[in-house]
Amino acid sequence: MMLTMSSTQPTSAPAPAAGLPEQITITLLLMGGQQYTVSLTPDHTLLTDLYETLMDVEGKRGKRLFQVPIHNGQAMLTFTSDWLVGLVTEPPIVIQRPPAPQAHAVPQTPPPTAPQDPLISRYLQFDNFLTPDEHQRLLEYAIQRQSEFVPTTTFTKEANYRESVVLYSFPEFAELMRERVRQVFPDVAAQMGLTPFEISQIEAQLTAHNDGNFYKVHNDNGSPNTRSRELTYVYYFYREPKPFTGGELVIYDSQVRNNYYVKADTFKTVEPRNNSIVFFLSRYLHEVLPIHCPSQEFADSRFTINGWVRR
Repeated sequence: MMLTMSSTQPTSAPAPAAGLPEQITITLLLMGGQQYTVSLTPDHTLLTDLYETLMDVEGKRGKRLFQVPIHNGQAMLTFTSDWLVGLVTEPPIVIQRPPAPQAHAVPQTPPPTAPQDPLISRYLQFDNFLTPDEHQRLLEYAIQRQSEFVPTTTFTKEANYRESVVLYSFPEFAELMRERVRQVFPDVAAQMGLTPFEISQIEAQLTAHNDGNFYKVHNDNGSPNTRSRELTYVYYFYREPKPFTGGELVIYDSQVRNNYYVKADTFKTVEPRNNSIVFFLSRYLHEVLPIHCPSQEFADSRFTINGWVRR
């Protein structure tokens, strides 16, 4: 296998390896929409190993462990080969394999490949999920506990990927939300086409998004400790009149590549309507668009109780 630079126009032969730059910027694309950028020399063995992993469609090389320094060597990214979805290289790099010898080969024109239709994502949104009194008490409860909220993180600890604050312990309303979700679950599962299953756990956390907050593309069951999540829910509540703009939920359609779900170019945008709840499959790739809150007051945040139904 040989790495060569590609040009922006087709050529009769790729540029020789000697034309490669001293450093190549590589963005690692991992399951769950995670991305990490590193710099390597063109002859670094890690680069070759990454490409060989992507080309090992049949899994003949078996699962292996990668350890990649990130953040200028201040941290170590560790993942297994089955988490690698793709690579983005700057400048463009292409792979050349030596042609296999063929005896009396007969040139054939390969059949055209039909573009893969995306797998359409579905969601359900119910208005007036809580009573007006429950909604108002929940809003006052969240505002009064501003000091107890902590910054959100992701399991990869990636910076600039998620900005918001969260309250993990709110037993009074967490149990209320679990009970309401449990009540509607049979109907939701049927409409979402889920095979019936016994619920092992319904998780709940209370989140606040304020000015400039966001959550980039991800799914909710892409790590070993979240794989039993089948259904995601998001309940929206906030002051009226609505004190912010943005904060829409974008749910992407899916395509299957190398036996993994990846996001398609098509998507649905869900408006965060007050006192409404949204349900969708936890495997769907989704994101929260940036929020604009002119007052920047905590009480004017876009509040949610969000959680997951585990199989």
